Amino acid sequence: MPYDSFQNITIQQMESLIRLVEERSFSRAAKKMYLTQPSLTKHIKNLEESVNAMVVNRKNTGISLTPEGKILYGYARRIFKLMDEAKEKIKRVREDESGSIFISASTIPSTYILPHVLNAFNKDYADIHCYVQMNDSDATLNMILDNQAEIGFIGGHVSSNKLNVEPVWNDRLVMVVPKGHRWSNEVVVTIDQVSREPFIVREKGSATRLILEEYLRKNTDKILSQFNVVCELGSSEAVKEAVIAGLGISILSIHAVKRELENGLICEKTVKDCTIERNFYLIYKKRFNLMKHHKLFLDFVKKSELDFPC
Repeated sequence: MPYDSFQNITIQQMESLIRLVEERSFSRAAKKMYLTQPSLTKHIKNLEESVNAMVVNRKNTGISLTPEGKILYGYARRIFKLMDEAKEKIKRVREDESGSIFISASTIPSTYILPHVLNAFNKDYADIHCYVQMNDSDATLNMILDNQAEIGFIGGHVSSNKLNVEPVWNDRLVMVVPKGHRWSNEVVVTIDQVSREPFIVREKGSATRLILEEYLRKNTDKILSQFNVVCELGSSEAVKEAVIAGLGISILSIHAVKRELENGLICEKTVKDCTIERNFYLIYKKRFNLMKHHKLFLDFVKKSELDFPC
């Protein structure tokens, strides 16, 4: 197959032809494009080599287009018109307050916090649609890094030069026991007592479990493997239901158990010298191309922190 030299034509060469026709002069066209005249002349010469025909008649009285040049000029104008249309559409997309946002969030934010945030957000921005997928914190982090989700919420801080990481909501982990548990009348229990009691734990990869393990390692003489773990479950809802059923006790986010505590289905017990607090973090890639609807959502989320006191 013969080599098609048309593929060598560049946008700058096409623009040079348009400006030359508009200005009727190499010097004026070069000035319009902020080029030197020899540079503009070179662009036209290269264009003619790609077309394998003269496109401009050069005369003392000025320039004119050859038949080939007229054809090329017409298409050049159409190309630049399409570029202007694309530019305008992109501009409208960036300024448009409608769009879709794909979110991945760990269990606590997706189950207990985001529904309230999204409800309030939807009242102000009904044309922005949010799609939330619940994962553990590790999976959420990987989905953001792999471009499978745009914005993430996780329960532990991460350090990555690829991510923006910002704290958005606070949390407190509390120990809960079933209604009627033998500790019901106890004001305070010790971590040693907790470690001997049947204990229900979240699955590996859960930020709640990771925070608990880190706290025990740094602040006590116990580690989670020394606890009397009777069950490992994949969500805070499952752990909470197991506690209500009397299977054991657990340590969970206050957001997960607030309603059950208010209704008396479970009881919170203070563990002596044990205060476990954390933040939930907003994450998204630094190179993510934020549209206006993303920015509106991020701004809304950052201002919603005070709506969720612990």
